[in-house]
Amino acid sequence: MRSALPVWGPATGVGSLPGTDPVEAMRLVVGELPDLPHLPELPGRGAGSDLIGRAAALLVDLYVDLTPAGWRLVARPGADLRRAREALARDLDALYEVAERYVGPLKIQVTGPWTLAAGLERSRGDRAVVDAGARRDLAQSLAEGIGAHVAAVSARVPGASVLVQLDEPSVPAVLQGGLPTVSGFGKLSAIESNVVEEQLAGLVRQVSAPVVVHCCVQRAPLDLFRAAGAQGLSFDLGLVQDLDAVGTAIEAGTHLLVGVVPGTDTDLGRPKATASRVQAWWRELGFPAEELAGAVTLTPSCGLAGASQGYARTAMAHVREAAKYLLPE
Repeated sequence: MRSALPVWGPATGVGSLPGTDPVEAMRLVVGELPDLPHLPELPGRGAGSDLIGRAAALLVDLYVDLTPAGWRLVARPGADLRRAREALARDLDALYEVAERYVGPLKIQVTGPWTLAAGLERSRGDRAVVDAGARRDLAQSLAEGIGAHVAAVSARVPGASVLVQLDEPSVPAVLQGGLPTVSGFGKLSAIESNVVEEQLAGLVRQVSAPVVVHCCVQRAPLDLFRAAGAQGLSFDLGLVQDLDAVGTAIEAGTHLLVGVVPGTDTDLGRPKATASRVQAWWRELGFPAEELAGAVTLTPSCGLAGASQGYARTAMAHVREAAKYLLPE
């Protein structure tokens, strides 16, 4: 059963980082985000460390292989899946090496069931997301894999309180009928919101840790994610215009992981200015200033895999320092 009162930190990362060395990446995260580190993802290592391949490495009794068109469900495991699992194992080794004695909240990231189904082809060549049976099997397999992953992380860092972030960037396109067909010449039909919510909720209920749902694209359906049982919502502050949905989430006690700096290199300015922007947004929402620090965790807007090493470090330090200005005086 999930914790009723998860512990949140003032700042954390979204997930991905540049580079290929998991030990170096883990040291960077623990150093810059000591109150809520995350297990970094390194897609720069290539196939198997990307969004879809990494989640596929967690699947139980389902297998994938890489084709010229992308990842596809197959009957038996092959070299591509083995590579993905080996990369994940190295990340867990790095976690143990760097953070074995860490005590506190620790976030892991997994591709959510809808984005995974949207990114995987069936053997017949269409996306798994169009097949209700395939979606159900994937969600069940993923839930089992997440459970094993949480256990593996907890075994390596016994003092950690694990949080699970489900990355769902494809959900808006699923709801709006915006996913392209495999041929690229058409669009897949939209899927009703109640269907999306029910399947996501089914997976969330099976995860034995507090769940955050992350979506850093426009029209992120925050109400749907909250209704599905997410205890945290992660989004890009600059892309979320539905203040009513945000306000409803806050009133319901849902924690907000707010993306405040870009995921690629730019001039970030001063952390105090970033904090002032968040404070102005909070005032517009109409909530007491003294509640802000406890309700919000600051993050980059999206993953940092497309950034330089130097910028990634700066971005994480920036959100850590900006979060200090949110504390009541």
